[in-house]
Amino acid sequence: MGQEHIHLVIIDPQNDFCDLPDTYLPPSTASSPRIAPRLPVAGAHTDMLRVAALIEAGGGALTEISVTLDSHQHIDIAHPTFWQDGNGNTISSFTQITAADVRTGRFVPRHPSAQPRALHYLEQLESAGRYNHMVWPVHCEIGTWGHNVHRDVLSAYNRWEEVSLRTVNKVVKGMNPWTEHYSAIRAEVPDPADAHTELNASFINQLRDADRILIAGEAGSHCVKATTEHIVEQLGASKLTLLMDCISPVTGFDGQYRNFIEAMRSMGATIATHTDILSSLPANAAQLEH
Repeated sequence: MGQEHIHLVIIDPQNDFCDLPDTYLPPSTASSPRIAPRLPVAGAHTDMLRVAALIEAGGGALTEISVTLDSHQHIDIAHPTFWQDGNGNTISSFTQITAADVRTGRFVPRHPSAQPRALHYLEQLESAGRYNHMVWPVHCEIGTWGHNVHRDVLSAYNRWEEVSLRTVNKVVKGMNPWTEHYSAIRAEVPDPADAHTELNASFINQLRDADRILIAGEAGSHCVKATTEHIVEQLGASKLTLLMDCISPVTGFDGQYRNFIEAMRSMGATIATHTDILSSLPANAAQLEH
């Protein structure tokens, strides 16, 4: 029997998305308060501990690991730093903005010249019908602690690299400040001037080679959902396994997450836990040793 090619995809296992305990936070100093996650997802820290446990216990059976990294600029169309209300006031995180809001002047870009492009983006986003535009807290800013990978996941996959002599594939997304990029496969509204927002054909080809794709990460209502849906568009759902105890939704979006899981189940994806998967991995590990 041939070796099964198992590809673990860990979506955005980054500090800013994890509800980390104090012992995981950088220490505060007299001049610098303690840094904390900017967009923590309830349950994400425990999810990441399970992901790390899966890699530690079953890494010998994994033929490939990919990690996606949400990677944003400080001023981004999905951050409060981009927007103001019609009176010039700062807007709050978790504000939803529609194309109609921009047309009427309820919310406008802080830089007046950005208005036509922002309006066009919102119109395209709404036409696609996948998401409403949400203004999130500034998060996963490139170069910050929040952009870094959860330390247990990082340690686990570093050991996997050292033992297997393979390199974890890093998939960077979100650097273009003009479009939301939940999915590691393509932006919600691709920018014709930026190939990095278009279909990530290289990543899809890597996934195509797998017999089984294990999906974990954050958040189930947004980046996991969007990435998985785009994978299914390209490859179908039959080889996908969603690790339910390694994924959590953003609070308030539980219904969106449940609908996504049921849709994937109906399309043929496997819904499992990391312990379910571990029980099936030893045989594959034995194949890898030969």
